[in-house]
Formats: sequence, structure tokens, C-alpha cells
Amino acid sequence: MAKIYHNLNGIEENFPELYGEKSSAEQLSRYERCFSAFKSYYGEKSAYIASSGGRIEICGNHTDHNGGKAVVAAISLDALAFFLPTDDFVVTVYSEGYGEFTVNTQGDFSCEAGTPESLVCGVCLALIKNGFKVGGFKAYISSNVLAGSGVSSSASFEVLICEILNFLYNDGKISAKDKAKFSQYAENVCFGKPCGLLDQTAIAFGGLKMLDFNKKNDVSVTDINNDLSDYTVVLINTGGSHADLTDEYAAIPKEMKEVAACFGKERLIEVPEQDFIDGLKLGRITASGRAINRAIHFYEENGRAENCARALNSGDYASFLQAVKESGISSLCKLQNCYVAGSTDQPIPNALFITAKYLKGGVNRVHGGGFAGTILNIVKNDVKEEFVKACEQFYKKENVIPLKIRSVGTKVL
Repeated sequence: MAKIYHNLNGIEENFPELYGEKSSAEQLSRYERCFSAFKSYYGEKSAYIASSGGRIEICGNHTDHNGGKAVVAAISLDALAFFLPTDDFVVTVYSEGYGEFTVNTQGDFSCEAGTPESLVCGVCLALIKNGFKVGGFKAYISSNVLAGSGVSSSASFEVLICEILNFLYNDGKISAKDKAKFSQYAENVCFGKPCGLLDQTAIAFGGLKMLDFNKKNDVSVTDINNDLSDYTVVLINTGGSHADLTDEYAAIPKEMKEVAACFGKERLIEVPEQDFIDGLKLGRITASGRAINRAIHFYEENGRAENCARALNSGDYASFLQAVKESGISSLCKLQNCYVAGSTDQPIPNALFITAKYLKGGVNRVHGGGFAGTILNIVKNDVKEEFVKACEQFYKKENVIPLKIRSVGTKVL
């Protein structure tokens, strides 16, 4: 049951489901700093608190946009908001790193694309279009969800705003799926980024999930009964940024759909794998060789995602790790999203090859969209410290990030 906080007594009761640990002096200090900043900035003595995680994609790389499947999880990095409602219909947000901005919820929601304001405008528009209410609030937001590194900082922020409006003005009636869809709308229409629905869904639902995008413009969400408590996920930020890679990302779904078009279909999921193989034999596929390789990845990756979820549900960790390992190899060789073609700057392959020798039975793979950003490493808890220290010899400490699975979606505490 959400409550208004006058101090932080009892806040650590939320930490296990948010951060996978019972208590954390570092997290508590972060909360205290942000609460103090909210009080000082707005002249208040109390606040509601909301948290929205980042996400990782464990298996199912670049399958969602062609109707495929993916295994995803919310993670223990989060965007943290201290907030209160206002009666002036204005949303006022001070976001660390971005400063203050305002959005009039009774205005026309016109704003510059690519800004935090545009995400708030988009969420408000989506709620209104779907019969929900919007209103004013003031918030102080701090996020450690790394921007530009593939753990979905923008989606974390969008779903956070959606949940605040859900809590304040809609009696919590907006479902997790609708929060994801409304947040995707904000990013697509107002922010101007053609993202799919994977990021927002993983964040809104929380926990480990199997996502199936077979139905166009929708997603089926299935629980995976495992919290990976015996393992630690270690993200390594390779130093590359996603900021200028939109064309590289867009080429992947475009090329997969070019293969589907050879069969008169829009998405690869609509083309049975055997039809695809027969089409190769008969020379029906006129798309490029790279597009064909990416299509092969799609079909194989769908099977791997199913195997991954099945293995996790049964506690078969050997099969789970094998699926993740094979996903990484396919992403490198067939999907080809580990570096930009023709570029001599290859931070993702460098990180994969450098860290592989320290995994000690664990696995690694490119994470998320690829080309730059992060790699995902899964290691047993008993080798975590050794693995992290070894990786810090090559990457700055702040770029080697141990994570736990977050068991809940975006919520007001």
C-alpha cells in the first residue's frame, strides 16, 4: 500500500523487491539525498516515492519487431521520483542532469522532439486518448539507469511518469500492459524514436518474463518462475553510445521485413521457417545476403528464447546458459549488431573477448540493440567479486555494474 513519506522510516522494507537485497547503505544514502533535494527545491516536508527500473534482454535479440519472442527482466538500476500532486494542472519536474521543465496538462502538448518534456507530453496525450485522467504534480527525479547504453533509460522515465499519473489521478486502474503501450506511444510519437514495445513492457511488469510479439502492436507476457538468485548479472558499459546509431538499428527490422516481403508477408513471424528454407532453395529471396543472415538469426533466436524460458522454469541452468551463449554468437555472426560495418572502433567485440576468460562457467553476449553500449555477463555469485575486479582492470569501476533481478514493475512505494 503506497504511503506518503514524512521521513524515510521503513523505506528499506521495499529494497528486496526493488534491488534484490535486504538493506543497502548506498541506496539509503541515495534516498536521503534525493528526499532532501525535493524538500529543499520545492519547500515541502513530505512526498510520495516512486521507482521505475531499467531492463535487460537475456535472450531474444532483435526479434520483437518481427513478431518474435524474448526473455527479459527488470533490473536493480532505477529512476527514483519524489513527488506531490498540485492543483494547477502543471507538471513540474526537476531531473538530475537535465534541470527543470514544465508541461501544462491543459495545454496543447506541443514541445520539442527528443526532450524529456516530449516524453511527458506523450504520456499525457496517450492517457487522454484512452480515456484516462491527467493532472499536475511536482517531482524531483534521480536516475542511475545509464543513458545511451541499452538498459532503457528513456523507457524507465516514461513508465515512471505514467505510474505517477496512474497513482494520483486514475486510482491505479491503468494496467501494466497499458502503461507500456502509453509509454511507447510517447517515445514514438512525441519523442520521435521508433522503438518497439519490449523495453516498456519489461519495466512495467518487472521480474523475469517471456514476451511474445506474435500479435501485431501487442505483446503476450508470461511469468518465468525464477529470480536468478544464484547468479549475478554484470553489465559492462563499453563506452560507446547509441545516440548516433538510429540508422543501424532501423536497418535490422527493415532487412528482416524485406525477406518477409519476398513471401508476400510483412513480418518474418508470418513466414513459416520451412517456407523460408524452401524459398532459399528455390531462389525466391531477393533480399541481400546480410538480410538473409539476419532472418536465419530470427528463426533460431525464437527457438532459443523458448529454450531459455523453459530452462529457467525447470531450474536447468546449464541449458539456460547455453541458450544465452548461443544467442551471443548468433548476434555477432548472423545478426551482425556487435559493431558498425566498416568501423575500426569495435568496443562490443573487444569487451566480449576481453572478459570471456574471467567468466569461469558464466556466459556473455551483446546486450540490447547492440553496435555500442553494454555487454551482458551472467556469472555465479561466488565468482562475482573476482569477475568484477578483473574487469575493472580494463574498464572504469563505474562501468562495471553488478545487478540483480528486480521482482516488481514500476510502482509507488
